Amino acid sequence: MLLSASVRREGQWEVPQELDVRIGSGTVVLDFTRATVPHSRLEIDAEVRSGSLKIVTRPGVAVDVTDVTLRSGSAKVRSWPGAQPPVSLVIHVTGSVTSGSVLARPPRRTFWQWLMRRPPEITGG
Repeated sequence: MLLSASVRREGQWEVPQELDVRIGSGTVVLDFTRATVPHSRLEIDAEVRSGSLKIVTRPGVAVDVTDVTLRSGSAKVRSWPGAQPPVSLVIHVTGSVTSGSVLARPPRRTFWQWLMRRPPEITGG
């Protein structure tokens, strides 16, 4: 079933080893900043038509989108600024993007973090 709405998975949540994401014209946000991940690899099979899949990362999370088939969309990975800790989780994204996008990025900084040129902070966990 293709989703045509916006869905967010954030805060503390248990991450399964595999996720299937089907997006028609909506947005799915998977926030891993405070998620509990009991394994070192996560497989995401994504079908994105005209919507978007956003993956919010934390230090130690690597995202691989090299196996995503692009038609007229995009797949981008933005890394954390500064030195990277050892990788504790690899998120491997497969599937296809027709005219939508897949974006993996760190969380957004607050205005004061941006002004002081500081990286985003991960709270909780």
